[in-house]
Amino acid sequence: QAQLGESGGGLVQSGGALRLSCVASGFTLDYYDIGWFRQSPGKEREGISCINSSDGSTYYADPVKGRFTISRNNAKTTVYLQMNSLKPEDTAVYYCAAGPCYTAAQSMGFISDYDYWGQGTQVTVSS
Repeated sequence: QAQLGESGGGLVQSGGALRLSCVASGFTLDYYDIGWFRQSPGKEREGISCINSSDGSTYYADPVKGRFTISRNNAKTTVYLQMNSLKPEDTAVYYCAAGPCYTAAQSMGFISDYDYWGQGTQVTVSS
């Protein structure tokens, strides 16, 4: 079964850093744009970053711009989300999924356009 799997979450103090990984099973990432999403209790799932498979261009939502960096390894097997200067409001379950990354339009499209969701990884930032 094709699926993405997230790892790297944990508990960190405000101002700290974490690196999340997104690995595919059952398929390769060569031709898939990948997006990172997060969901806090009582809030809707929001798209925060994506990377375009064809040229490696990236998009960041305003709340994470300048603090988070999305990247992929040369083999295109893993997509990373480096999260620096973490804040308590970054506390959420983080997910990766395959879907459109319209970097020219600075858009991640609709969540319903994304597939192969993983189980998510919890990130907790203490103040």
